[in-house]
Amino acid sequence: MAVENGAAAMAVTVTGTRTVAPAKTKVTLATFDLPYITFYYNQKLLLYRLAPGAGDFQDVTARMADALGDALAYFYPLAGRIRQEKGDGGALYVDGEEGAEVVEAAAEGVSVDELAGEACGEEAERLMQQLIPYTGVMNLEGLHRPLLAVQFTKLKDGLAVGCAFNHAVLDGTATWHFMTSWAELSRGAAAPSVLPVHNRAMARSVRVGLTLPASAEVHEATDPNGPKKPLVARVFSFPEDAVARIKAAANAVLPPGAKPFSTFQSLGAHIWRAVSRARGLGPADITVFAVFADCRARLDPPVPAAYFGNLIQAVFTGVPAGMLLGGPPELAAGMLQKAIDEHDAAAVTRRLDEYEAAPKLFHYSDAGPNCVAVGSSPRFKVYDVDFGFGRPARVRSGGNNKFDGMVYLYPGRGGANGGGIDVELALQPEPMQNLEKDDQFLQVAAA
Repeated sequence: MAVENGAAAMAVTVTGTRTVAPAKTKVTLATFDLPYITFYYNQKLLLYRLAPGAGDFQDVTARMADALGDALAYFYPLAGRIRQEKGDGGALYVDGEEGAEVVEAAAEGVSVDELAGEACGEEAERLMQQLIPYTGVMNLEGLHRPLLAVQFTKLKDGLAVGCAFNHAVLDGTATWHFMTSWAELSRGAAAPSVLPVHNRAMARSVRVGLTLPASAEVHEATDPNGPKKPLVARVFSFPEDAVARIKAAANAVLPPGAKPFSTFQSLGAHIWRAVSRARGLGPADITVFAVFADCRARLDPPVPAAYFGNLIQAVFTGVPAGMLLGGPPELAAGMLQKAIDEHDAAAVTRRLDEYEAAPKLFHYSDAGPNCVAVGSSPRFKVYDVDFGFGRPARVRSGGNNKFDGMVYLYPGRGGANGGGIDVELALQPEPMQNLEKDDQFLQVAAA
């Protein structure tokens, strides 16, 4: 009888059954993401030559579109839309699988060399802006637009790939992680070599509500600096030996034991001083340098390099123009080095705390007076984006997010290991004319 009672006590009774599905693809935007909701879609243009054996335009773009669908399965936030909890004033998140927008176009009278050459003029610049979608589209429109748009344009002897990414969803590091992964899949890889990390709570778990403007126009009307002024964009190519000379000049008189200035700090100082000269600033005029610094390794604990989202913060330093221009190159380089080194985990957290206590919708003018602001990085391997028919002949940015003094740095066309750097710069017309005639700036670039 004792055995029977024991058997009854050990009996298993099923009390319920259910089916568990995978977690939905909802991603809540982190505090790092929110400042960019009133910026514009980040635009990138890659120009490719197509050799005779590469296949025709339709075959090539069909293969790329198929690989894009595969890539979006891994980088799924780009396939969704931005949504807001509890209506206006709630936290923002990305959800859904509506997909990316793909456009096909033709400019068969234009060759790659006309767009990728060193001497491309105003007409080529204007044409390039037509090769990238979503010009003038603010990131907040991601509530009802795709978060990624791609335009394939058939050229006389090649292909233009124009991409527009919603900057509230990802930064430059994540952008080029996606691009290289898409290219890998297009070349036949079974999966990306580095998988993205989507857990944004690793960076910041605080949920911040925002009251969004009704439109981009409504937001821009509140800019205290008024309507945007006309700008001119130019690319200045600094070969490896020129970059080395700029760096050597900045480091020439450092005292023994001092920390050397990096390539970025040396070149950034060179650009900052040259732009300040070109603007004709007075000695007492304040000028600000801002760099959008990657914070993945700055956090404590660090966040993986494959974190897919925004993990950048603007780091600022400022000085009267008379001091900047009257001092030696190492003065400006030292200011950049100090500002960057001091932006540690504690500084990153303080900035997050400040934003969460008083969320703000930013304008470009918030970068500061007479600003030079640097985005992108020559460390990004933009020339390694090979979809199966070779490296791009040129990589450029679109017209979005280009304000007076905005700089995008890219590796030279030799790639990230080549040592050269392309400086893509936007200025008002008169300062740009002055810069193009500035021997102190150009003698290094032309040497």
